[in-house]
Amino acid sequence: MRSTKNNLQVLFEDNHLIIVNKRAGDITQGDKTGDKPLSEVVKEYIKEKYNKPGNVYLGVVHRLDRPTSGIIIFARTSKALERLNKMLRDKTIKKTYWAIVKNQPKKEKETLINYLKKNPKNNKSTAFNKEIDGSKKAILHYNLIKKLDNYSLLEIDLETGRHHQIRCQLANIGLPLKGDLKYGFNRSNKDGSIHLHARKISFIHPVSKEEINIIAPVPEDVIWNACS
Repeated sequence: MRSTKNNLQVLFEDNHLIIVNKRAGDITQGDKTGDKPLSEVVKEYIKEKYNKPGNVYLGVVHRLDRPTSGIIIFARTSKALERLNKMLRDKTIKKTYWAIVKNQPKKEKETLINYLKKNPKNNKSTAFNKEIDGSKKAILHYNLIKKLDNYSLLEIDLETGRHHQIRCQLANIGLPLKGDLKYGFNRSNKDGSIHLHARKISFIHPVSKEEINIIAPVPEDVIWNACS
């Protein structure tokens, strides 16, 4: 893993892919805020490192919410992007998240199944136990891996990728993420982050067919440090 002058943590790179550890607060690609996106930072890194003239190709494979940290895959070739997109659709990319939540779960391991409906006006999802008009089925599996004084560390595997899925489903069972005011935590984190981190990713390289297993270090923070 390397850090660059842009504070970019590169976890893996080759001719087809670059995988980085996103900081909480960074946006994955450009949006209406006009803030510089992570995709541009990665392009600059590639341009400078490999002394590339002209525009640098970079495909955004997937995204993370702005207040979330962790693993992001970018494609450096259109062939890799096309294949990675298919892998995402086929659910052959395994992603594991860490979440620090208020309280302790009633069960140490559980599968949560809800129907989530997004409200575009407040950019928030609501969890329902039954399917309603406009809702999408959401499935996640969590495992309690550490108990802290006031919090719990959960490891989460997603079966579906819905809007704010982890945040919404955990809040629905009384386990809001630390710092997540939108979903019921009582105060925000000073830096505007939430304690949700895309921790691990496993997949078969779309071109070389090697097995890729990446773990992203957690952010520097007293509570994260107590977990790692």
